[in-house]
Amino acid sequence: MYSKIVVGTDGSDTASGAVSQAIKLATLCGATVHLVSGYKMASGMTAMAPETVAYMPSEAEVRKTAETVLERAAAQVRNAGLNVETHACPGNGAEAIIQVAEGQSADLIVVGSRGMAGARRLLGSVPNNVAHHAPCAVLIVQTSS
Repeated sequence: MYSKIVVGTDGSDTASGAVSQAIKLATLCGATVHLVSGYKMASGMTAMAPETVAYMPSEAEVRKTAETVLERAAAQVRNAGLNVETHACPGNGAEAIIQVAEGQSADLIVVGSRGMAGARRLLGSVPNNVAHHAPCAVLIVQTSS
């Protein structure tokens, strides 16, 4: 049925729900789980007093944070006895998920439903963007109340 399942995570509760669902599906199918976390640098700084020195993390630090999130999720996948690959990708979450799904010839993408209601649904969200641009089937897991 599925041999490669891509799931996005940012370490949030919503993403954890999607990872849990991907683990359940992968267990049933014997699929490899591809965990994806997009990262990007802050696009700008808010106005500050001249004497205030702002700290802007380097790209390496931002990537390291994404890798830490991925490793926590990967431990869950490994504990379930599954094969897992992690992908820390520059860009927003939806772009990263789609890029990995295309590159891995994924059978399924699993994302949480966060952002599927209200203004974000109209303006764009990770699950909405993935659903509209995915190269394969998409499962949107109900993760918000």
